[in-house]
Amino acid sequence: MSFPLATENLCAGYDKHQIIHDVTLTIPAQKTTIIVGANGSGKSTLLHTLAGLNSTQAGKVLLEGSDLSQRKRRDIAKRMSFLAQSSPIPDGITVSTLVARGRYPWQGLLHQWSRQDEQAVDEALQLTGLSAFRDYPVEALSGGQRQRCWIAMTLAQQTPLLLLDEPTTYLDLRYQVDVLILLKTLTHQHNKTVVMVLHDLNFALHFADRLLFVKAGKVIAELDEANDCTAELIEETFGVRTHLVIDPRTQKPIVIPLWSANAR
Repeated sequence: MSFPLATENLCAGYDKHQIIHDVTLTIPAQKTTIIVGANGSGKSTLLHTLAGLNSTQAGKVLLEGSDLSQRKRRDIAKRMSFLAQSSPIPDGITVSTLVARGRYPWQGLLHQWSRQDEQAVDEALQLTGLSAFRDYPVEALSGGQRQRCWIAMTLAQQTPLLLLDEPTTYLDLRYQVDVLILLKTLTHQHNKTVVMVLHDLNFALHFADRLLFVKAGKVIAELDEANDCTAELIEETFGVRTHLVIDPRTQKPIVIPLWSANAR
């Protein structure tokens, strides 16, 4: 069975400091894989390394079966898009202009803006519910709408793989849910493979098709079912005692932290 993204004995970090230690994993196609872990556990470093934005110190990242380090950046950008945790918004840029930047891998000296590029932007705006805002300045939009602009830009790139670093950061509850539903829709209805880092464990358990638990630079658990998550695994990963209850509507676990009634 082939996988769109995988690692073999991956070690990675910054300069001589190793953060990711001997990680071997596979990312299933057309699924939502969510990486969770405590602050400083290495989950964002792992995601950046999967995206080819951080050099490996040992081992390999495999994109569609071939060594990522041996592929050209433009070739990678046609197969995999990456959305950082936060990005500055250029002054005065409109929604459609920002989304059009996702077409950069397909541009070149011999390829000028085409009807295909325009169609890709239109489809990305439609999928993210932004068609009516295409001529608005991005800074005039709400936080949730802005985040959908960035997601639309990655969609306009038209890659089968989307990697996102904490895409719900700084969003209120409503917009967090909107963004996660959108990403889930992309996998289930539009054949995208999504890999993201997420802080909120309850959201991760609800929206993930696959969960990777990271601690001290190692993947300590890979779950294909949210119901396989245990209080013991959460305590090992986050250092917090919890109680799990089952949501009667979704039949998935809800994590409730335990603390003393006298704690302040």
